[in-house]
Amino acid sequence: MVYFRQLFDTVSSTYTYLLGERETNTAVLIDPVRGYDDLYKQLLVDERFSLRYLLETHVHADHITGASALRAATGAKTAISKFCGAVCADIQLQGDEELSFGNERIRVIATPGHTPGSVSYLWRDRVFTGDALLIGGCGRTDFQGGDAGMLYDSITQKLLALPDETLIYPAHDYNHRHVSCVAQERETNPRLAGKSRDEFIALMSELNLPQPRLLDLAVPANQHCGDEATHAS
Repeated sequence: MVYFRQLFDTVSSTYTYLLGERETNTAVLIDPVRGYDDLYKQLLVDERFSLRYLLETHVHADHITGASALRAATGAKTAISKFCGAVCADIQLQGDEELSFGNERIRVIATPGHTPGSVSYLWRDRVFTGDALLIGGCGRTDFQGGDAGMLYDSITQKLLALPDETLIYPAHDYNHRHVSCVAQERETNPRLAGKSRDEFIALMSELNLPQPRLLDLAVPANQHCGDEATHAS
């Protein structure tokens, strides 16, 4: 049996995911947010899980990760793409790795574009897409080395190439939506459906979005795995 829990930070609209495997009582946490350490640890205690991995989809610009404190508290290993510049992480991912927790397997998919080091995690019938592919949208590409053409390729050639029924769980949603699927995003996502690569690049160049409020604090802090000793909140 397996366990799945979607958690939400109302300040940054960030989703964190706890995946567990019951036979060995082993779990992983995807995109933890600093400030929720006690909640995460209590969930692990309540469910009798030992935390194996703390997985990041990328270096976030809108919140500080809770990875460093949780690593210290649980002994779990942190993992992030080697292209994120977060040398603090125990595992530097390149894409196409397979991570195991108990009898479960997570496949790492390199999905650069929002940032050069963005990755997605495929587990069973669902994929955790970070900021690469959102519900009815996608991550912006105008800072942190973003590249709209690269993002289009990542989404269309990797994420939307998964089976239609694959569930999509993003790192954020700002409209109280919790899950989508590949077929729905392929057919209805307004930034992607029916758009050529050039049309997508043009669209992304015209968004003119404000900078994330915590950008200057969050990015350097997250490149140190959210270490409070290095970057106080």
